[in-house]
Amino acid sequence: MTAKRIIACLDVKKGRVVKGVNFLDLKDKGDPTELAARYEDEGADEIVFLDVTATIEGRRALLEVVKNTASVLSIPLTVGGGIRTIDDVSTILGNGADKVSINTAAVENKKLITEAALQFGSQAVVVAIDAKKVDDDYKVFTRSGSYNTGLSAIRWAKEVEALGAGEILLTSIDRDGTREGYDITLTKMISEAVSIPVIASGGAGKEVHFLEALKVADAALAAGVFHDGVIRIQDLKMYLKSQGLEVRL
Repeated sequence: MTAKRIIACLDVKKGRVVKGVNFLDLKDKGDPTELAARYEDEGADEIVFLDVTATIEGRRALLEVVKNTASVLSIPLTVGGGIRTIDDVSTILGNGADKVSINTAAVENKKLITEAALQFGSQAVVVAIDAKKVDDDYKVFTRSGSYNTGLSAIRWAKEVEALGAGEILLTSIDRDGTREGYDITLTKMISEAVSIPVIASGGAGKEVHFLEALKVADAALAAGVFHDGVIRIQDLKMYLKSQGLEVRL
């Protein structure tokens, strides 16, 4: 059995880690380099660094902050935010990231997924899908959750796999920051639709929420509960182990 992964997320704005609810009301949570190092020490399997305003502000991710964060890690680092071209992908990977996460650009320029996968390998290409329930379907939102593309999340997930993505970072906008639990219906639906790994994101509040998500997903990502010390990663992994899940201790 492949070990389930616990991923700590750093949402970064102007060089600082922030966290909000439903992608809004962002509050300062600390320095990304310090937090990344701490989460690796606590047992995180990977770190995801998302420059949450880069796309809206029409700029690249803050490379100096990316480089500094990468320099303190030995676990994989995924970086997203403002990645629009193959040169952006190359620059981010050249500054220490192991993978890139693309969302808005993936929707607006599907060829970027394939180009990046061919040049750097599918394992380096994560497509982030921010989904929100609209009527009876889950729709894909871009531009930090502000724009409804009208795309069906399940159809888009299948398409990004076909285009060459190696992984999907699936965030429920409805659950983001609420600590009410992951959207298991959404996560299960996407996981069953594709054969590439799916990372569940949005809504972690208790250890049992991770257990529920990891029964249907390959990895679970969280931010606020780790930043605020509500859940310690090592304690979480011990709990998951006790519940029969394979995790790296």
